[in-house]
Amino acid sequence: MSRESEIFTTIIKAIQEKKGENVVSLDLRQIPEAVADFFIICEANSNTQVRAIADFVEDQVQQLTGEQPYKHEGFTAQQWILVDYVNVVVHVFQPETRKFYNLEEMWSDAERLEHND
Repeated sequence: MSRESEIFTTIIKAIQEKKGENVVSLDLRQIPEAVADFFIICEANSNTQVRAIADFVEDQVQQLTGEQPYKHEGFTAQQWILVDYVNVVVHVFQPETRKFYNLEEMWSDAERLEHND
């Protein structure tokens, strides 16, 4: 699994197409206690947009790679939707929720890369 893998690039493009903001990936491969190889984190300014981004990521990944998520959570509250592809976990936040959980700080020893156009 790498940042060049089909699933990774498909997720980034899907987020960008739906106007996800502050898109960041964290490379967790060098962290022994990490639960995935990568986290992809972004934010959206409304429940509707959070849901739209998560839905579009799932749709595009299914169409282009044939992969289904292992699980997804947060579709009810839509403050933070998580889409788990085992090696890559996508986090779509509202800005306040992202600040509160601060995953980038929690995983600060991960290599961080911004994916903003």
